Amino acid sequence: MGELLALLSALCFGITHFVNGLVSRRHNGLTVALHAQLGGTALGLSLVLFLNGGAATLADYGWGALSGVGTGVGVAFLYRAMSQGAMSVVVPVSDVGAVALPVLVGVCFLGERPAAPAWVGIAAVLPALWLVSQSSPDPGDRQRRTVSAGVPSALVASVGFGVQFLAMAQVRMDGGLWPVVVSRVVSVAVIAAVLGSYGADRRLTGRSWAATVAAGALGTLAIVLYLEATRQQLMAIATVLAALYPAIPVLLALVLLNEHLNRRQSGGLACAALAVGLIALR
Repeated sequence: MGELLALLSALCFGITHFVNGLVSRRHNGLTVALHAQLGGTALGLSLVLFLNGGAATLADYGWGALSGVGTGVGVAFLYRAMSQGAMSVVVPVSDVGAVALPVLVGVCFLGERPAAPAWVGIAAVLPALWLVSQSSPDPGDRQRRTVSAGVPSALVASVGFGVQFLAMAQVRMDGGLWPVVVSRVVSVAVIAAVLGSYGADRRLTGRSWAATVAAGALGTLAIVLYLEATRQQLMAIATVLAALYPAIPVLLALVLLNEHLNRRQSGGLACAALAVGLIALR
């Protein structure tokens, strides 16, 4: 059951990022992230009022807040990246750290010892990032390769999502849903601070607002499913399965948006998929 919940979480995350990625092409990505998290906060409050809120401790709230910081950084810079570059490139880049960071923290601070295949997966992360970030050369200069637009922001998002998954997995089994609400509230505060530093317009109206808020609510459902998955399954398995979410926006972008990948980017995506699979064997 835990595996199914994690896969449903990945599906919800994937749809969320695809919808908000489309909106980010017409509006500031940071503004989209802010309204998405507001929609997610509203759903979180609704769930906790109608369901058993649990008995969260101060530590649970702390982990929820840290997860919110990661969420805020992750979605803010992912949607900024998707407003700058191809969705089929920046979304997978934002995912590698979401898998690798929990492994590295586990090794360095929690005493975990990954199996040999997981170390190979960790080693595959860097070449995967380099390959997938390579755009096609200009017609007049076939020897020059440039970093694809949006990849730097996607790398920042990658760290944020790693913190999100790692921190939320530390909430105790009987911690309830209040830590999720705290996470959403903190993410709104983080995004608002980033948005203010860029001096961007915070307004979003009409269909774009409705789509963003609905997608944000789906994102909160995704994190609730992920939290429940970690309570029924090992964190390693739940995290890796939930981190399969890029498959959804990448496939939708290739099919519906007619995005194309060059050979290096295709190889990079394959390398990233291999890295995720091997890390899952830790």
